Amino acid sequence: MLDPDGYVSTWNSGARRFKGYEAEEIIGEHFSRFFLLEDRESGMPATILRTAAEQGRFEMEGWRLRKDGGKFLAHVIVDPVRDETGTLIGFAKITRDVTEKVRLQEAARESELQFRLLITGVVDYAIYMLDPQGNINSWNSGAQAIKGYAESEVVGRNFSLFYTEEDQSRGAPERALQTALRDGKFEAEALRVRKDGSLFWAHVVLDPIYDDQGTHVGFAKITRDISERKEAEEELRRTQEALLQSQKLQALGELAGGIAHDFNNLMTVVRGAADFLLRQPDLQQEKRTRYLNVVLETAERATSLTSQLLAFARRQPLEPEVLDLSVRLDALGEMLQRTLGSTYDLQLDLAPGLWHVEIDPTGLEAALLNAVLNARDAMPNGGRLTIATRNVSRPDGDMVSLSVSDTGEGIAREALERVFEPFFTTKPTGKGTGLGLSQIHGFAVQSGGFANLESELGCGSTLHIYLPRTDKRPLERSVDELELSLPPGLTILLVEDSDHVRYFARHLLEDLGCTVVEAADAAEALSLFDREEVDLVFSDIVMPGQSGLDLAEALRARAPGLPVLLASGYSSKQFIPQDERKFPILRKPYRLPALAAALTELLKPAPAR
Repeated sequence: MLDPDGYVSTWNSGARRFKGYEAEEIIGEHFSRFFLLEDRESGMPATILRTAAEQGRFEMEGWRLRKDGGKFLAHVIVDPVRDETGTLIGFAKITRDVTEKVRLQEAARESELQFRLLITGVVDYAIYMLDPQGNINSWNSGAQAIKGYAESEVVGRNFSLFYTEEDQSRGAPERALQTALRDGKFEAEALRVRKDGSLFWAHVVLDPIYDDQGTHVGFAKITRDISERKEAEEELRRTQEALLQSQKLQALGELAGGIAHDFNNLMTVVRGAADFLLRQPDLQQEKRTRYLNVVLETAERATSLTSQLLAFARRQPLEPEVLDLSVRLDALGEMLQRTLGSTYDLQLDLAPGLWHVEIDPTGLEAALLNAVLNARDAMPNGGRLTIATRNVSRPDGDMVSLSVSDTGEGIAREALERVFEPFFTTKPTGKGTGLGLSQIHGFAVQSGGFANLESELGCGSTLHIYLPRTDKRPLERSVDELELSLPPGLTILLVEDSDHVRYFARHLLEDLGCTVVEAADAAEALSLFDREEVDLVFSDIVMPGQSGLDLAEALRARAPGLPVLLASGYSSKQFIPQDERKFPILRKPYRLPALAAALTELLKPAPAR
């Protein structure tokens, strides 16, 4: 308390604590001693008392002095005290030390200013705020640099402005906000739209923002332009794809060398049987039938070898089938032995009762060939190679193990950790691309499994491929026992550029009771179609000029409901992806049951098909 003239009349412990005076030191002294010299000289103490008396209160923040001469920032309130008659009898003075509070406020303001300068100065990232509905309420220079909009052009507009029309129609902006609220963050890489309409790849992070009471007040959004990274990744992918294809062709050369002997044997049988039948026109029926069956079986074996060659050469996505690995590997054993040569001993240790797996046969064969060639290269002087299958129960589920073991040189421990990396190889320069084990690892992962390699220098290596078990059953593919029936009086337009194949196909169709109209190319087929009544078209795909696919599209345009069956000796996936395929494709070489089954399926009503 102060008397009416400003002299201290009472003093509490709080005043003693932050001003430093004991009560006996300060009571009776004028309160102006707490003011800085310049404030005393300017008459501030008297002004404070006069203002409080006239206006009923004085309040301010200002610097004051402690007993030791130190300064502190004080928040001061001075109220006049009057008696019952209204006579001024003194002042009540409350002082609070706000030095630390103001320091923290100043620090916060400085921090906020620095943060604003930082956000504004960042040009590599678009950083801006959204309200709870996704409307933009702040914008930095990075956002303008990346997206092309000035702040005045976007503030108040919804952030869906930057999404493609397809993403907007799918509700992608709304889902991003919902995900951020639900999960605490939304993060994605996607195409976004600039002001000029051009597209760019963006890495986007969206975080919900809450106030001190926990109320959701909006979102913080950070966008980075990653177009250059995406272009580099795509270029790397193309390079890797080209190198993988190159390695596949290299492997194909290795495979073809081993298979050449098989083909010569097959051709010897076919040629010998055909020559014998031509020289013995009066041969008894039983012996003739036996020779023809030998020719037929030999042709089937040749077809199998051709399929394997195509499987290694073609480029295609995985198309899983349910398989018994033991059965599949048993069929591939002879081919692999031919590929390895006589200095290598191939052992098959195939478990009976193996669980089924659902994998892509082409990927399996490519992975197996890579593994076998790697094992062979590890044994330059020959050795034993063992292919084994086993059922394996693991904590993460039942698996089927395919292992390839060799008695070769082995791999050093420090190199073992990197063997599945693309382009890493332990072979001498020019002897390997470093993509073989990478392809095996990729096949295993795409199939839902994994691969690992065990090896020790001087003790050989074992590659394990683990594939998940499936309860599905293998698809029955045999068509020999099917009951086939074609509608009587069917007229088929046959389009095939090879005279021999066209002659063969015509007789098969006539054996099925069909009337056949022949064409050697697409142009002739279109001309015949305009003149003849045709129920179905059976066309080769690869032909000079217009392809069979183009022909099928042209015929469908003229007759939308026309059944069309295509045939090819190549992988059908080279022409059109399976999920976009409009026409069924019959694989060459085909036999009568396969052709009849394809025609029967094609002529079924649409719901049954």
